Amino acid sequence: MKAWQNNIRRVVPYTPGEQPKETDVIKLNTNENPYPPSPRLLEVKQNLDELRLYPDPEAKDLVHAIASYHGLGDNQVFVGVGSDDVLAMSFLTFFNSGMPVYFPDITYSFYDVWADLFRIPYQTKALNESFEIVASDYYEKNGGVVFPNPNAPTGRLLGVDVVEDIIAHNRDVIVIVDEAYIDFGGVSALSLIDKYENLLVVRTFSKSRSLAGMRIGYAMGNEDLIKALNDVKYSFNSYTMNCQTILFGVESIKDDDYFKETVAKVVATREWFQEELKRLSFNFVKSDSNFVFASHPFVAAKDIFEAAKKEKIYVRYFDKPRIDNYLRISIGTDKQMKVLVEFLKTFLNM
Repeated sequence: MKAWQNNIRRVVPYTPGEQPKETDVIKLNTNENPYPPSPRLLEVKQNLDELRLYPDPEAKDLVHAIASYHGLGDNQVFVGVGSDDVLAMSFLTFFNSGMPVYFPDITYSFYDVWADLFRIPYQTKALNESFEIVASDYYEKNGGVVFPNPNAPTGRLLGVDVVEDIIAHNRDVIVIVDEAYIDFGGVSALSLIDKYENLLVVRTFSKSRSLAGMRIGYAMGNEDLIKALNDVKYSFNSYTMNCQTILFGVESIKDDDYFKETVAKVVATREWFQEELKRLSFNFVKSDSNFVFASHPFVAAKDIFEAAKKEKIYVRYFDKPRIDNYLRISIGTDKQMKVLVEFLKTFLNM
């Protein structure tokens, strides 16, 4: 090995869901919303002359729109380029005690990547046999806590009382509740941010607002946490969000009726699909997200994954301990899910 190679930071990178190049596929592997974003976005006109200027580094219009929507002050909201950017910035900002950060063993697989990248020690806490987070596992002294609610890839939701129990036992560290999927079921922990100054709630426009391609994420918490995040952001890259993204984000927030309509469609399809999976003898955790995490007692998940792919139906397979016989299936349109169900019936009967 050459001497300079000793100084390269090496990590095992996050593996995103496959992005097929074909256009005639049913894509149910990356939890994208099957419906387009608000039609109001078509009415937004970007002033081309403004593109020669840097965007507003504070994204004030978007911050204000988000804060107003949630009944918060502007100083309680931080925005970033997708919730991945927000979460990575949060790891870098808040997890510096030298104590291990806690998160579940089956969870969003970017957490351990960021921990390794930023040299943050961590410990994973095993979900129980029902894929539930066990609150008491997070009572020990630690360097911070982060978990999704609903969890990913299981879709399992914690009640607000359990979330609060975890926060209440970790008042000396930052607790991050990653609510990427909360709009599809359950009650947010947002009501707790005034009670617990160490709580950060993270959301995204990628799932429920159909804007994965624009990359908008945000965090909500007390003003000291938000200031700390902004200080790190401005020391890293001041101009992270482009002008068009800010405009689209504001318009998306304004169209609340459309947002609720599309979320309701996804939830209705999810409930129908879960009933179909029962008829096909699948086992799954009841989902409160925009996906279902399922396994079959007699047919290997990998075999279903590979056979579906040959039919241009993409679902997500994780070759990882404890979940290597499960598929994570994003909820598509009614038509897409009916095609998947027909495929499953045929394949299982074979």
